[in-house]
Amino acid sequence: MTLQKEYCFKLIDLFSGAGGLTLGFTEAFGHNFTPIWANDNNKDAVDTYNRNFGSHCILGDITSLLNDPHVEIPQADVVIGGLPCQGFSLLNKERRNDYRNQMWRPFMEVVERSQAQVFMIENVPQILDSPEFKEIAIMAETLGFTLTQGKLCAADYGVPQLRWRAFIIGCRFADPATAFPPKQTHCNPERYGIIEMMGGLRPWCTVRDAIADLPSPEGTEIRAVEPPLDLQFGRSPTQLSLRRYQAIPEEGMNRFDLQRLAPELTPACWIKKQSGGTDLFGRLWWDRPSVTIRTEFFKPEKGRYLHPVQHRPITHREAARFQSFPDNFRFCGSKTSIARQIGNAVPPLLAAQVANCIYSLLVQCIGMSLLDV
Repeated sequence: MTLQKEYCFKLIDLFSGAGGLTLGFTEAFGHNFTPIWANDNNKDAVDTYNRNFGSHCILGDITSLLNDPHVEIPQADVVIGGLPCQGFSLLNKERRNDYRNQMWRPFMEVVERSQAQVFMIENVPQILDSPEFKEIAIMAETLGFTLTQGKLCAADYGVPQLRWRAFIIGCRFADPATAFPPKQTHCNPERYGIIEMMGGLRPWCTVRDAIADLPSPEGTEIRAVEPPLDLQFGRSPTQLSLRRYQAIPEEGMNRFDLQRLAPELTPACWIKKQSGGTDLFGRLWWDRPSVTIRTEFFKPEKGRYLHPVQHRPITHREAARFQSFPDNFRFCGSKTSIARQIGNAVPPLLAAQVANCIYSLLVQCIGMSLLDV
């Protein structure tokens, strides 16, 4: 879908984090949305957002801000937000009672107070099967919105990462299903034949596409150099960790290969656990997309985060590229904080595809208004 970007729409981003969603909606990715207000409760994330987009991201708990009579929510065309996903994650054993599952309520209050015509919620796919989704749908209908929802794979839209996310879109003036989901741009080359490729779909972007040009990391701290090398630093592995990396040198190997080839190097807890966790202590493949990047991607015992050939975990810069952040996007905070911002972000390139759908809806609204004149 190609549209002339002749209109500009005002945007609010809640639970904004570093601003991956906002970035996808702005000129950097070909869109004419102007961010006018944002909020997050993490100082480093707010600093990152404001460093890249202006000074309109407010630090604080959204519920407290909405109860503060001195806080004014500006009028906007669109409200977007990646609601806290930990409460819906399969990794959270107590997710049914997680207070973060109710953060949709202040989100919808901002939608109402801003008089937005469209809203978009992003989260893990499990949200669509939750009781909270049903509550969101009821509230949206009460406010005059029609809903659509869907699950998108980031790799299908040019992101070099297999990351599934859910999107919920509400629109006051039209059925958002007329514009969403976005048309797929990329595909798994192992599943699609030459006819589909010739029809316009490109093969998934791979680890090689994303990071092959980067040199080996230097040092263990954020570097005082220009991007991309500022975040191309490594860690100081123990000799035991290094021997484990070297014991599984081939792409795609994981903890089970470590146990098979070097049982003396394998932690006892892994030997006892014979099922599940095939990505743990795994190497990426050069010619496949990355696995889902989470907040502790620098710890290979947490997932498939070993470089395809080098004996090390992936760097912050490599993770940012897997998330489709451009090198000129500047992060603030400590190494751990930046890793959390990268892992929690919505891939901007995926956000841009959803932004195109929302832009189409808003232009449709303008066209309807002109017909009424």
